[in-house]
Amino acid sequence: MNEVASIYWFRSDLRLTDLPGLSAASAAGPVLACYVFDELSDDAWTLGSASRWWLHRSLSALGSELQKRGGKLILAQGRPEAVLTQLACEIGADTVFCSREYEPCSDDTERRVAESLAENGLRLKRYGGTLLWEPEQVRTRSDTPFKVFTPFWKCCLTLPEPNLAAGGTLRFWQGQSAAGVSLENLGLDCTDDESARWADYWSPGEAGAKESLRVFEESALDGYNEGRDFPERAATSLLSPHLRFGEISPHRVFHFIREASRGRPDLQSEADSYLRELGWREFSRHLLYHHPSLPEQPFRSEFARFPWCGVKESLIAWQEGKTGYPIVDAGMRELRQTGYMHNRVRMITASFLCKHLLIDWRAGQRWFWNYLMDADLAANAFNWQWVAGSGTDASPYFRIFSPMAQGVKFDKAGAYVKEWVPELSALPPRYVHSPWEAPAAVLDDAGICLGDNYPFPLVDHVTARKTALAAYDEVRAA
Repeated sequence: MNEVASIYWFRSDLRLTDLPGLSAASAAGPVLACYVFDELSDDAWTLGSASRWWLHRSLSALGSELQKRGGKLILAQGRPEAVLTQLACEIGADTVFCSREYEPCSDDTERRVAESLAENGLRLKRYGGTLLWEPEQVRTRSDTPFKVFTPFWKCCLTLPEPNLAAGGTLRFWQGQSAAGVSLENLGLDCTDDESARWADYWSPGEAGAKESLRVFEESALDGYNEGRDFPERAATSLLSPHLRFGEISPHRVFHFIREASRGRPDLQSEADSYLRELGWREFSRHLLYHHPSLPEQPFRSEFARFPWCGVKESLIAWQEGKTGYPIVDAGMRELRQTGYMHNRVRMITASFLCKHLLIDWRAGQRWFWNYLMDADLAANAFNWQWVAGSGTDASPYFRIFSPMAQGVKFDKAGAYVKEWVPELSALPPRYVHSPWEAPAAVLDDAGICLGDNYPFPLVDHVTARKTALAAYDEVRAA
């Protein structure tokens, strides 16, 4: 007797290994793989340009891998409920399998798909696979969601370890219909000057994710605790965009790092620190699930009254990396050129926007959303609110990073700054983080004319700090 086919609906889980829903679908019968690009969604957070670039290449890699294994990837545009119902009826499938997602629009999308399928006598089955633990699993003793990271992570580590999905041979539907649309017709790819450079830095797809994890374990895990704060060092895993698109599961990363440090006391602290960062990602997604307004509204309601007063010209200077503060400018230029910014520098640039320029954190969040390869709604909103002081478990309002001190501490010789702000490349390390302090002769020797080929500081640090503290005190006193 012929087995009934099923559909696997790929979403932010673009891989073939450690994918519970795909394993379950294949165990039930032959599978047709499908990805639906819903650009007409009501969700305000449509993909930014960097994410579109990455998605194009990730779908290409997934399609190629499916083809090697005897399957194919159907690409479609439109509402998932309409596309999936029509496709299921066309091939005689009785079930659509997928991974659960946790963003504000996801429950509504999954509900619409389930209702549309049910009207035709079909089912939607969803599985975990994008988080280590489900949001319902991690609760305080009073049975409420956590609002502070450290107790959240301690609770997580008392739970059963996340399991890898069962392996096995994947079986694919071999019918001839359901042609779909071409990848090019999805209109995801970018062709501007910035995106032309991105391929020099990234290899989207499951194979690229596995290679990034291997390289990190071999060359950077030992020394991660110290190295991760220095932007000129290759000391981080660069897995964030791969995790964002589900090209590798957090479960696999978790177990890989645990296994790498097993029996290695010298690596245990490094591994624990890295897994804590994985936990930070987890926390942000749990938080967004429980508080879906996080990308739009301050978590701490009193910050709705914060007197943001920054001007458009300052925002543009920040976006273009022309603030006159070298480490801020280096980070913003790295972002534009590579689709990435080192985490330490993300904190510095975000703090500068909110606390030196008094520009609303939501403007920075939007800019990062468009240019980051790893643009993740939960992490982006959570981290911006953390820096601004308006979020749960936020950075103290009075913590205002000095760009000069941060530069000296984490880029003492100026290697990072000089890579991304080449007009400062001939400046001695003593002045690289504060060019305005350099004597005229030093500036002349370095070929720098402040106000001409490199800007004067957009604001004075001491004055900006006092203004920001006064604004935060105003909020606290209200």
